[in-house]
Amino acid sequence: MSDMAASTRTPRAKVQRRPVHGVLLLDKPLGLSSNQALQKVKWLLRAEKAGHTGTLDPLATGVLPLCFGAATKFSQLHLDADKTYETTVRLGLKTTTADAEGEVISKRPVTCTVGQVVEVLDRFMGPIAQVPPMYSALKKDGKALYEYARAGETVEREARQVVIHDLELLEMQLEGEAPFLRLRVTCSKGTYIRTLGEDIAEALGCGGHLSALRRVVTGPFEVSECVTLEDLSAMDEPQREARLMPVQCLLPDHTTVTLDSENSGRFLSGVRRRGNWPDLDRVSVFGENPPALLGSAHVKAGELIPGRLLSPLEIQQILKRSPVNQPALAKQA
Repeated sequence: MSDMAASTRTPRAKVQRRPVHGVLLLDKPLGLSSNQALQKVKWLLRAEKAGHTGTLDPLATGVLPLCFGAATKFSQLHLDADKTYETTVRLGLKTTTADAEGEVISKRPVTCTVGQVVEVLDRFMGPIAQVPPMYSALKKDGKALYEYARAGETVEREARQVVIHDLELLEMQLEGEAPFLRLRVTCSKGTYIRTLGEDIAEALGCGGHLSALRRVVTGPFEVSECVTLEDLSAMDEPQREARLMPVQCLLPDHTTVTLDSENSGRFLSGVRRRGNWPDLDRVSVFGENPPALLGSAHVKAGELIPGRLLSPLEIQQILKRSPVNQPALAKQA
């Protein structure tokens, strides 16, 4: 390239980050890690700060709540939420990873009956013990299990108690070249659906692996509320911002307490407030004028004790972009 051509080349514009606050419900596409999906949306929104509420495997699609700005302060609360998945268990083929990405390590005929399938599914309802899979991010001696697995090592893992609230058989094919079960699973936090599918297939005597996994509900959020990465990319910036839900959507089971201006200022400084409140474990605290989320708290012996707090700057930024920020929550203290 000549000196003249080099001098006239347009420099690449740097993305100007900005404060963005709220939650975006993404329908995560197949093949992307949760962090890759987060970084793409963060770039599209030009957001300064972002995080997610727990990972979803690259193999899985579906509901992935992404938190921006002040919402990242409450993302940990969502880790405890129950989840619902729709999954397909391919019967007869067992893989190294318990999903379609692994190598087939055993092949067995599928000889179970419809009655046996129903009986086995009933057996997996309620509290169950699960041994975490080797291909998982769970750590052992400071090292992720999948690192051991990739090195060809298998380490001892303790079984963990999880709860399967509901296990529905959506579709079934026990004959043909690719026998499968399609299931809808509602479960507690920490449940490995890959392990559940593998254990069910093992109990049927044929082994198996997950060939598809989609999260359709997490906590209060459903897949029908989500936007795809493709649709989000096609939007302009105001349309993308309009997809953001308010920070308080992460606090649906919190009782609302509203404070006047003087008490709001003291609460935001981390000072406990006294009032005629019953003992409450989970409280979302709002200011009265202007109406805005101030943070979370709990009440003990008539004292409102601050938890995670928004900064005055964050509150100003939220009010500037969303003047109407009233708490739309059912429970009021």
